Amino acid sequence: MPEITLLSQETIDKIAAGEVVERPSSVVKELVENAIDAKATAVTVEIKEGGISFIRITDNGCGIERAQVPLAFLRHSTSKIKSVEDLMSITSLGFRGEALSSIAAVSQVELITKTYGELTGTRYVIEGSKEKENEEIGAPEGTTFIVRNLFYNTPARRKFLKTAQTEGNYINDLMERLALSHPGVSFKFINNGQTKMHTSGNSREKDMIYHIYGRDITSGLLEIDHKNEYFHVKGFIGKPLISRGNRNFENYFINGRYIKSALLSKSIEEAYKGFLMQHQYPFCVLYFSMDTDLLDVNVHPTKMELRFSNNEAIYKTLFEIIRGALTHKDFIPEVPVQEEKIRKRENIKAPLPEPFERRGVEMVRSGGRFQPQDIQQGTGGQSGFAASKENEDVQTTIPMQSAAPQKESAPPENLSVFNSLLPKKETAVTEQSADRVSESNTYTVSKPVPQPIQADKTTASLPEETAAALPESKVTYEQQELAAVSEGFLTKDAKKKHKIIGQLFDTYWMVEYEDKLFIIDQHAAHEKVLYETSYEKSTIN
Repeated sequence: MPEITLLSQETIDKIAAGEVVERPSSVVKELVENAIDAKATAVTVEIKEGGISFIRITDNGCGIERAQVPLAFLRHSTSKIKSVEDLMSITSLGFRGEALSSIAAVSQVELITKTYGELTGTRYVIEGSKEKENEEIGAPEGTTFIVRNLFYNTPARRKFLKTAQTEGNYINDLMERLALSHPGVSFKFINNGQTKMHTSGNSREKDMIYHIYGRDITSGLLEIDHKNEYFHVKGFIGKPLISRGNRNFENYFINGRYIKSALLSKSIEEAYKGFLMQHQYPFCVLYFSMDTDLLDVNVHPTKMELRFSNNEAIYKTLFEIIRGALTHKDFIPEVPVQEEKIRKRENIKAPLPEPFERRGVEMVRSGGRFQPQDIQQGTGGQSGFAASKENEDVQTTIPMQSAAPQKESAPPENLSVFNSLLPKKETAVTEQSADRVSESNTYTVSKPVPQPIQADKTTASLPEETAAALPESKVTYEQQELAAVSEGFLTKDAKKKHKIIGQLFDTYWMVEYEDKLFIIDQHAAHEKVLYETSYEKSTIN
């Protein structure tokens, strides 16, 4: 039978350190929580190489008295509790008295501290649980911890650390959650000389969310504030449009402590069922205030887990609160629409939009969209092309294979949408400029027109020289394509049933056809014309 012996103090310290100090972020968590318990209002965290080689944490808290500094690094020494009864009413973040002892066992620690009542401070150095220096020094009020060469005497643990960048990211995530949990504390995080985060500490939770997650998420929040017999919860939940493929957006704090709880996660996710797709998780920042008698925080050395005395009631109550906040809400995103200028002309009837082939519009790029140019009012109240004052040439566009209304209808009461489709300018171009695509981005040919085309014509066609140049193979391909699109929506027979009813967001045409509504992307239609024009020119050449 193997002999039973007592482990050495050094071995005990390293085993205990392995439970508390898992990586550099564990050191930052313990020391920052101690700073918050010391009533600090400003905490600065600086790291180098992901915190493996250097961590410095400075606060403006109450400090440690000179006589108690060596005692603070002994195992199970704490100022947070005095007896076992205190475990039932813990209000501080730390209480086990293992943090400083565990950190000092696996790293080189330097402490500089000064209380409000002392004239000078104390500098204390400890490496591998062994005291090296203890001297008087001038220092500001508060405490500064400098941790160097983490796991320098535990190579097995150091070997399993991630890269410096990954470890730095862990610390960055931790600092964000600490800042969310205590919005009244100003946090500053410096990584390799660069300031990654600096909060104001103005105690406004929404400002903290904006600082960390940005404007888009902050604008899509629903506020929660509910009090019942089990807890008081306040904070924010995200609208269903804010989701993520993991639980990193779920943040909940109990009595100021960031925790992970399968019970709370399940309750929140169940409340979002029917609002989110599968394998998507919601955004939330919830602050719970609970009676300490209903909690057991003494579950794990890292204090990331706790137990509730009434799991079922907490689960059901939180579910109803979240579900009630999501129900009967309008989650349709608001899209800003530029108000159209209404044409003000007395005793003049505004022209209606006409089929694209018939009105010979000029197709140009305007802000990345396809925009039809102006159509001037013809005589007798009819719409047509306006001839140039200097010559009688007018441009005629190669026809689009997209939807075009043929039937005119009475104008609606509000003509602002129709006016957005109407022309502002008519410019005659030569046949040479139509061939130069890169210079003008217009794809037109000129044809003399003795008089404006009347609006009562029911069909339109290409110029004769252009139509003759189209190859038979091209026409055959288009016929096959048109037959397969939208039940003959683009066929010639269907043109008589087309009715353009407006333009949406300066981007889409809305066309009524029989009992259907078709929405045409102007940009896509423009690209279609560019492709066909390029094909035609290459075939003719």
